[in-house]
Amino acid sequence: MNRNVITALLGVILGVLLTLVVMKMLPDRKFDGDYNRWRKLNLILQEVQKNYVDTIDMVAMTDAAVSAALAELDPHSVYLPPVELTESEVELAGNFEGIGITFNVPNDTAIVLSAIPGGPSEKAGLMQGDRIIKVDEKVIAGMKTPQDSMIRLMKGPSGTKVKITVNRDGALIPFEIVRDKIPVHCVDAAFMIDDTTGYIKLSKFSRTTYKEFREASAKLLDAGMEHLIFDLRNNTGGYFDQALMLSNEFLQKGEQIVYMEGRERPRQEFDADGRGSLKDIRLSVLIDEGTASSSEIFSGAIQDNDRGVIFGRRSFGKGLVQEPINFTDGSGIRLTVSRFYTPSGRCIQKPYDKDYAYDIYERYAHGEMTSADSMKVDTSAVYYTVKGRRVYGGGGIIPDVFVPIDTTKATRFFINCNKKATTVRFASAMFDKYKRELAEIEDFDKLTAYLESIDLDSQFLEFADKVDGIRPAKGEWAESRVYMMPQINALVGRYSKLSDEAFHRFYIPIDDNIQTALKHQQ
Repeated sequence: MNRNVITALLGVILGVLLTLVVMKMLPDRKFDGDYNRWRKLNLILQEVQKNYVDTIDMVAMTDAAVSAALAELDPHSVYLPPVELTESEVELAGNFEGIGITFNVPNDTAIVLSAIPGGPSEKAGLMQGDRIIKVDEKVIAGMKTPQDSMIRLMKGPSGTKVKITVNRDGALIPFEIVRDKIPVHCVDAAFMIDDTTGYIKLSKFSRTTYKEFREASAKLLDAGMEHLIFDLRNNTGGYFDQALMLSNEFLQKGEQIVYMEGRERPRQEFDADGRGSLKDIRLSVLIDEGTASSSEIFSGAIQDNDRGVIFGRRSFGKGLVQEPINFTDGSGIRLTVSRFYTPSGRCIQKPYDKDYAYDIYERYAHGEMTSADSMKVDTSAVYYTVKGRRVYGGGGIIPDVFVPIDTTKATRFFINCNKKATTVRFASAMFDKYKRELAEIEDFDKLTAYLESIDLDSQFLEFADKVDGIRPAKGEWAESRVYMMPQINALVGRYSKLSDEAFHRFYIPIDDNIQTALKHQQ
């Protein structure tokens, strides 16, 4: 269909579709003029279908119109075609077979948003921001390949292989990935850091979150946990009820968790019932710019009730409540109907204006990731915690203790290795070489001793030189080693039976957020 014709039609029907949304939310009011415009839309579509010069894909045309209409509301009111709706539900509720990534397709190129922790893509080395050029030998970038076609190309039965070629900072890098069942577990790791400090890393709020968290925390309590470091960094949220149940674990009876309110939704408050099993455990919560939605509900409840200390950087700022409305063709919309508010009255949602999609980039550009003084704080929106501490609105959760990104460790050698995913591909090579030995190790101390015995330092430098042509300058490895070897040990150690536990445990010495939380309790 001619692009100008589509644009014109969308302009005509946009206001009508918005009226339909309003009529659905306010069924008892009369909208005679708007109703006539809705009839006009039907007439327009009938005339187009009956008289347009070429064959018309009415499904695509309708989908485009709905998407354009919802885009005028807020960033989180969206239309989901059948494939996308199924994907969104499966990610939070079950297992699927594939390579384990999420991506979007701006400007006709699929860009990796995240590699599912522990999944095939993450283990192979795919990274956030990679632009997918080819799947096997089929070029999908710049070819107007439909998103559902991309998904079908990447998905497949467990055990089958697929080659994904990506563009990373101008370099084409091929990855051979073995498809697998992608478990939608949300507790990535749970272990004791020392005799009294436990650590739990939560990746999302799925249907199994509360169950998994309860099982993990019970084991840590049995091991002597008195202080919990709860890691919600890059946790994009999920099911609201799971955030409520997790918050309830830590709060006293009657303490408010969150409330929600919308134009056509009366205020609804959610309070703790006092039955939680972790009410007396010291709590440190780690957040960052990727912490969103349900993660912010939890963090806000802990902060406003003065129940624990929040460490890290300002969270994402997603506090809109979406109501699912599904249709018989398998598609659906997620319509924003309310806003979340923390117990002190703060609205979690950041302003959504023309720069909403680029907010994270703006934070980096303005120095917010490296300096607390550069953080945008709406000092006019002052609220108070239960104990009278000042907290601020304006979107997101501002941490009690700011932990910046440390850019001083990024040597030229480290940057070059990172660009080519040298460390990740080296870990895969070490797995091929030592997989029998690694497969038998279940104890972290034994794993540490084994990795030291095989001289990973020298092997990595040799691999970087021979495979990627990267060599450290004089004295550069001594500077880089302190930061890079824990990463290398973590990546190789993940191939042992300890899996992600090994990965996170090796990272602890160089994780500034965890180290700050540990020092803070002393």
